[in-house]
Amino acid sequence: MVLSVALPLPPPEAILYDGLPLGAIEAIKAAYGPVVQILDPPKDGFDLTMKINLTKLPPDEEQRNAILTQIASIREVVLGAPLKLLLKHLASRTVAPNVDKLVALVHRPNESFFLAPQADKVTIMYPMRFQDSIDIVLATSFLQYPSFLHETILPHRLLICAVVYPRHVEGKKLDRTVWNLLTFHAYCSEGFMHTRMRRRVESLIQALDRAKSDAEKLKKLSLKNEGDSRS
Repeated sequence: MVLSVALPLPPPEAILYDGLPLGAIEAIKAAYGPVVQILDPPKDGFDLTMKINLTKLPPDEEQRNAILTQIASIREVVLGAPLKLLLKHLASRTVAPNVDKLVALVHRPNESFFLAPQADKVTIMYPMRFQDSIDIVLATSFLQYPSFLHETILPHRLLICAVVYPRHVEGKKLDRTVWNLLTFHAYCSEGFMHTRMRRRVESLIQALDRAKSDAEKLKKLSLKNEGDSRS
C-alpha cells in the first residue's frame, strides 16, 4: 500500500529539509517504525510518499488500530515535527543543534508561525497579518498588545506570543502540548483577542464617563461662579 501526502505551500521564510519540515523524517520513523518506508523521490505533485507494509502491523488489535490512527494523522506528524523536536530538547533544557534562532513552521498555505528556542524556554509567535504599519499601530493600541516585530522576517505583523517552559513538556505532557499548540492556538487567540478588546472597550467607556462627569462638574461650577458674581 502506497500513501502520498501533499503539504501546505510553505511561505518564503520556512526552511525545509529535502522538501519536508525540520525533523519530519525522524518523526515518521519514530511514529511508525518498520510499518512505513519513505520513498524517495515522492510521487509527482506530492511532498511525501510512503510505502505501508500491512504485514508488519502488530498482531494486537489495540496497537494495530493505534498505528493506523497515527498513519491517518500523518500531516499532523510531519507538520508538528519541528515543534516536537524543539520541545523535546526543551524538556532536557537544551537547544537542538544547527537550528536558527527563529524557526518558521508551516501552518496553512503560505502561512507560518515561529519558534524562538532557548534552553530554558521556547517562545511561540503567531502572526496577525496586516496590510501596513498603520494597522499594526491601531491594533497594538486597541488590543494593548506588545508589538514584537522582526522587521526583516516579520514585516507589518503583530505577534501573539506564548511561552513554553520545561514543566509543560515533561514526560507524557510533550505530545499533548504539541497537539494543543498546533490545534487550538487559533481558538485561544480568538478568545484572548475578544477578552482584551472587551476590556479595552470597557476602559474607554469608563474614561469617557469620567470625562463627561468632570465636564458636567466644571459646567455647574462655572454657572455657580457666574451666579455668585452677579449677586
